Amino acid sequence: MDDTAKDSAILHAIMKAAVDAMIVSDQTGKILRANAAAARIFQFDMTDMLGQSINMLMPEALAALHDGFMSHHIKTGEKRIIDIGRDVEGKRKDGTIFPLHLSVGHTRVEDMRIFIAILHDLTQHKATKDALARSQRLDAIGKMTGGIAHDFNNLLTVIVGNLELLEMRGADDHQMPLIRDALETAEIGADLTTRLMVFARRSNLKPVKSDLREVCANTLALLKRTIGATFRIKTDFAADLDPVMIDPVQLQSALMNLTLNARDAMGTGGELLVSVANVKIDDTYMAQETDIAPGNYVRLSVSDDGEGMSLDAQRRAFEPFFTTKAESGGTGFGLAMVYGFVRQSGGHVTLYSELGLGTSFGLYFPAAVDAAKTANAHPVAKKRPTPPRDNGETILIVEDNDRVRKLSIERIRDLGFATLEAENGDRAYEMLKDGAVVDLVFSDLVMPGKLNGYDLAAKIAVEFPTLKVLLTSGYASDVVTGSMEHDRPFDILHKPYRQSDLAGRLQALLTDSADG
Repeated sequence: MDDTAKDSAILHAIMKAAVDAMIVSDQTGKILRANAAAARIFQFDMTDMLGQSINMLMPEALAALHDGFMSHHIKTGEKRIIDIGRDVEGKRKDGTIFPLHLSVGHTRVEDMRIFIAILHDLTQHKATKDALARSQRLDAIGKMTGGIAHDFNNLLTVIVGNLELLEMRGADDHQMPLIRDALETAEIGADLTTRLMVFARRSNLKPVKSDLREVCANTLALLKRTIGATFRIKTDFAADLDPVMIDPVQLQSALMNLTLNARDAMGTGGELLVSVANVKIDDTYMAQETDIAPGNYVRLSVSDDGEGMSLDAQRRAFEPFFTTKAESGGTGFGLAMVYGFVRQSGGHVTLYSELGLGTSFGLYFPAAVDAAKTANAHPVAKKRPTPPRDNGETILIVEDNDRVRKLSIERIRDLGFATLEAENGDRAYEMLKDGAVVDLVFSDLVMPGKLNGYDLAAKIAVEFPTLKVLLTSGYASDVVTGSMEHDRPFDILHKPYRQSDLAGRLQALLTDSADG
């Protein structure tokens, strides 16, 4: 083998092994080579990229400038990206824009200039930064709010004290109504500061060891008489449940807030599910999904089939004074109080919502495990989930959320499977019709496009009867998905899930397929 052939073989091996996208182009911007990672990140087939302009991978504004940049560099040698690297945006086949870090190198082959681009997908990094920034923003708002509420309480103390002194010193009949109105208003102000202090995590909680089932049952008994007959409340309480250390009064208030918000979101009628269960977060994947430290928790989920929340509303949902119901008298304090109470209790809140379909809140409280029981328990060594089978199966992952899809790919590859991916049910169906060879389809339930998860599963059952399907959903139950049309039940793995749960479901389905 001569040196040229060796160099070509080495380059091919490097591009194949690289986890980042690598693209080779000429000085006109024509793509000469691309690796599998580039095809995956930009969602193109590799053959569709070769020979095309690299501008196809850029937003229109950047693509319009790119040729000028290249021409300027060739004429002057000035470096703006080459050998420097910078954060830019890329464009996928479906038109979605996503963040990238781009590094460009160049060389000459005979009389031709060659440019090599290495691109790292920053989608997950940006999502993590956004989540951290949101948490830090809420913490900063909480600190500021706590300080304001503290000072405001001092002012109210002086106001209320002076009003009471005037009342006791014999105000006349004309003055008394004014004093009482002022006192009532001051009490409203005091209630406002109390709610601010809850959000700021400076309220005086009185935690006791509690059974969430009892607290929830008592609260829902009151709510059933107030939310109206057109709203159905379902419960799903686990038979075996760890106790938690919480303030029952604040928990009752939080559940009331979530339930009344759900009622407003459902309009004239709908179904609400309140579920309580133990959750063990003991692997990196689930901790990453929920942003919670590993450990034993009790999760209280409240899910509705209402109008859902926009992405902007989800990002700002827990900020005080933010409300989507200003016209109907919303104050923007309900969810802020829920967030502050749960965080002060050592827990965490998750939010999952789809416009037009509904919303699910998850309240995670640390389990109050008896110290003696913990000390006497035999330690169990953590075991990495083993691949359910070892026959080189391929799983098609169907998920519209880029970050969740990337995480799902990582999880399933970690179990030893090969993967294909699709951004929605329509694309997954096209791939199967075009001959994609897979052993199982792992699909989200709620997706944009013509085919949701149920629709995709139904088509697979008819047209690809030997192909197994596992559905997954961010909702706590089928409250939302129950309204979707489907002729047969399909197994649903609820998000967030543990790696061992995923391994078990895949093993059961693939074993059943092999036996069949």
